[in-house]
Amino acid sequence: MEQFFNPKSIAVIGANDKPNSIGSALIDNLIQGGYSGTIVPVNPNYETIHGFKAFGAITEVENAPELAIIATPIATTPEIVRQCVRAGVLGVIIISAGGKELGEAGSLIEEQIQGAAEGSGMRIIGPNCLGVIRPGKNLNASFIPGMPAVGNVGFISQSGAIGTATLDRSAKENTGFSHFVSIGSMLDVDFGDMIDYLGNDGSVKSILIYMENLTNPRKFMSAARAVSRIKPIIVLKAGKSLAGARAATTHIGAMAGEDAVYDAAFKRAGIVRVPSLARMFDCAELMAKQPRPAGSRLAILTNGGGPGIMAADTLAEYNLDPAPLPEDITSQLDGILPSYWSRTNPIDILGNATLERFSKAMEICLSSKEFDGVLIIMVSEPHIKPKEVAEALAKLVKRKRFPVFACWMGGKQMAEAVDILNQANIPTYETPERAVRAFLYMVEYTKNLELLSQAPPKLPTELYFNRDQVFRTIYECFEQETELLSEIQSKEILAAYGIPVNETLLAASADEAVTLAAEMEMPLVMKLVSPDISHKSDAGGVQLDLRNEDDLRQAFERIMNGAKEYNPEARITGVSLQPYIANPDFELLIGSKTDENFGPVLCFGSGGVFAEVLDDKALGLPPLNRLLARRMMEETRILPLLKGYRSHPPADLEKLEELLMRLSQLVIDFPEIVELDINPVLVKNGQPSAVDARIKLARVEDTAKLHLVISPYPQHLERHDFTDMQMPLFIRPIKPEDAPLFVELFNSLTPTSIYYRFFTVVKTLSPETLARFTQVDYDREISFVGLDDSEGEERMLGVANIVGEPDGKRGEFSVLIGDPWQGKGIGAKLLLQCLGIAKERGMEIVWGTVLAENSYMIALGKKLGFTVKQGQEPSEYKLTIDLKTAKL
Repeated sequence: MEQFFNPKSIAVIGANDKPNSIGSALIDNLIQGGYSGTIVPVNPNYETIHGFKAFGAITEVENAPELAIIATPIATTPEIVRQCVRAGVLGVIIISAGGKELGEAGSLIEEQIQGAAEGSGMRIIGPNCLGVIRPGKNLNASFIPGMPAVGNVGFISQSGAIGTATLDRSAKENTGFSHFVSIGSMLDVDFGDMIDYLGNDGSVKSILIYMENLTNPRKFMSAARAVSRIKPIIVLKAGKSLAGARAATTHIGAMAGEDAVYDAAFKRAGIVRVPSLARMFDCAELMAKQPRPAGSRLAILTNGGGPGIMAADTLAEYNLDPAPLPEDITSQLDGILPSYWSRTNPIDILGNATLERFSKAMEICLSSKEFDGVLIIMVSEPHIKPKEVAEALAKLVKRKRFPVFACWMGGKQMAEAVDILNQANIPTYETPERAVRAFLYMVEYTKNLELLSQAPPKLPTELYFNRDQVFRTIYECFEQETELLSEIQSKEILAAYGIPVNETLLAASADEAVTLAAEMEMPLVMKLVSPDISHKSDAGGVQLDLRNEDDLRQAFERIMNGAKEYNPEARITGVSLQPYIANPDFELLIGSKTDENFGPVLCFGSGGVFAEVLDDKALGLPPLNRLLARRMMEETRILPLLKGYRSHPPADLEKLEELLMRLSQLVIDFPEIVELDINPVLVKNGQPSAVDARIKLARVEDTAKLHLVISPYPQHLERHDFTDMQMPLFIRPIKPEDAPLFVELFNSLTPTSIYYRFFTVVKTLSPETLARFTQVDYDREISFVGLDDSEGEERMLGVANIVGEPDGKRGEFSVLIGDPWQGKGIGAKLLLQCLGIAKERGMEIVWGTVLAENSYMIALGKKLGFTVKQGQEPSEYKLTIDLKTAKL
């Protein structure tokens, strides 16, 4: 991606010298940044344009440029792209509009462009984009005039209009950018590519995205989950739509609309989502100018009581209060404020505050270690000049560990003061509400980091699944051309995955129902079975509390009559009989729906016939562990009730976590399940039971779990083996639940072994470090542990991993073996396993840095075929293996 943001040579294709033309603007911007290069002009008679040497075609240029910018009519671009490939160009920006946004003809042209570049390794940004800007390199490879200030925010926009508006706004607020990327139609380079690139650039401290749609959700999720651990990603997602829910046949389908799924995906990736352009601007300004808060403890300092209350009310909307005032801060404020001040936060220094009082109060607040942020609010008063207060704040705010931001309320008379604050990199907001919300978005990111670092607990027992039975059931349904399964078939699938269901029998007639009921314990429930009526209650198809033969026969008749009245054409299979659970403590809805972008989406919430009206639900993406399952539950309003309320005993929350994990595994294993609706799940005396279920199937070609946007645990890679010294070893991919085992492994290391692995002294593992080792993305990281499971309980003996670079061609390896087990061949087995998987995935080069005194690791590298060369430092060696030729 460096070819776009640090090119050594540039060509502009389609340039001309007409004033206000795109080509002319491109060249003007490049020249102003000190760049020169070549052009392939519109008019073949040109020899030079503004110092850029002209050629008839890109293939005529003697030394191929690294970057070519195409600004010709889009119909000409496929041939130009082919010429760029032949010339050896590394990257192309296609400014030209008129692609898929214009329909079928445009889509065909984009396919031709893709075909022209396929297999060449040349990357493409666009079409239909403005270009890119990198202020730190004086590079403006766009037709937007001017150069933004240098900053630390990387901005990616799918909309040119939003991009130009953001740049214009940033100039007014003195907000700088590290990168500006107008990504356009994302024919090739997409959000995932850019997040990976910006995530690995040290000049980028945060990433801001305007998004309309995704082209590769799995790549996006993989990149975002990795990068959000080290820098915030803020997204404004436009285009909210319920179109995907309109055609749904189940409760889950109707409740899992497109926008709600994006919300769930962003939460899973640790992304902060903002709802409007104004909030995106506010967030960008705070991110660009101030450090991230460590928590939500906000001090509010104001010379007006009303604005302080408004700020506190905004905190209350998010169930937060202003930070409590420490005693020492209160005591210091007592010394400068009138005796009748409120002695609370918001700190109202009163309308008669002088410049001296304002300055001292700000100094006191900014010196505290008990705050995570300070908001200064000023309202105009005739006896004090806003400019002077701004100047005082600008002197105090330098090098603070928490964000300091301001709200100078007013218009023309505040303009000079706001300019001073902007020049001092102090974010300013027009209202207290906007200021507080911008702060809270940064707090949300801090909380996301905490959640991403939490280690999930293990279940008391391993989960087992009867995959063969489900496969047979689905195969039989497809053989019978059945896509919408009956309640009984659906429950058979659920039961095969350990999801508790109640006994359910099928009766085709009233007589058969009476016969079957004689072998069941009364009272019973009778339900309609029809492939054409999804919501049985709407057709009178659910009859409860049936206690004798008369009840059964009357219920059967009511169900048949109701079904015919509801849908005269409906096919009626019969009725189902099942035990009646009287007075359940809770009714829940649990299910899944396959989303076009994100694959299976899980749902948990309040159930029953009012599920859609109550709209109390949470969505999540598989795979789930206990921690992720609990977080889904915590997003619902029913959770406080599930914990026990008045006469209702608490539900077994661990059982509900397990139920969600089992459902997650079911839709992971069988992409054919496109909708699954368990409604209700009744909870009685704490225990859940699925009393109604519906599954919809669809034939799919994907059987390699590519229907998921988050790679699941690769269980097929588990195996038992022996080291070269005949030591038994259980080798498997690492799991998030391995955190306690990893801590035990770390505790077995000597200080020397720790130094060899971490290149520094490490006494304890922070939650963030532990999460980095155990919560891996199986798409981009290969990490295997060696375990001793001979005594039932697992003990981690060592771990080896390869972290792939974004292009998937190179990766860095590391090995860590506990001191008691070093020299027994464990490291060789684990690293060989990692190298084998890396080779299968097409990785070409694996490398690692080893300290010179780590003779064990150097010897292991030589044994496995690594070349050993001097590293960048005299104390280091670089070990490298070429997997294209290596014999593993």
